[in-house]
Amino acid sequence: MFSFKAISAAALLLIASVSAAPTPTTYDSPDGTVELTGVTHSVVAGLGGLRFDPDNVVAEVGDIVEWHFLKVNHSIAESSFAEPCKPVADGTGFFAGFNFFIQDGQAPNVFQIVVEDKTPIWYYCPQTNGNHCQMGMAGVINQNFDNQDFSLRRYKEVAATTGTSIVPPVQQGGAVIPNPNPNGGF
Repeated sequence: MFSFKAISAAALLLIASVSAAPTPTTYDSPDGTVELTGVTHSVVAGLGGLRFDPDNVVAEVGDIVEWHFLKVNHSIAESSFAEPCKPVADGTGFFAGFNFFIQDGQAPNVFQIVVEDKTPIWYYCPQTNGNHCQMGMAGVINQNFDNQDFSLRRYKEVAATTGTSIVPPVQQGGAVIPNPNPNGGF
């Protein structure tokens, strides 16, 4: 006989394995700077604790990356490799804001960005209650796998040594849209 705990763990593993696969999508409001590929990469914020799943996305120019938010008040903000847990200095990065808090399940909205080039995009959860970034809640899009000095592992190691995360002053970049799978799928 299977226990509820074993079934729950198996369900989480199934969800995690499904969430990493890119899916076709339509995007009603393209930013016009790149031709969209019709591929969406879903990232889940908070699946299994203070982490993004997957935390390392390989995307093509024109792909969309969207974040689904689970319980606790998570968000995402773009940073640089040199300064984890701090928004990019020039103010051009993205910040989803803290609009995704829910009691159970997943948030009714997701945050999306369009990948405009193959340059690595470093990001973190700026939630200061619990030091999410310092505890490993960070990720990258298009890491350069040829240079281990600039790896996600190294980024998280440096993030762990920073002080409190910096919350960007305004929500910017990307798009907050209704969750295309509000009933549990990613």
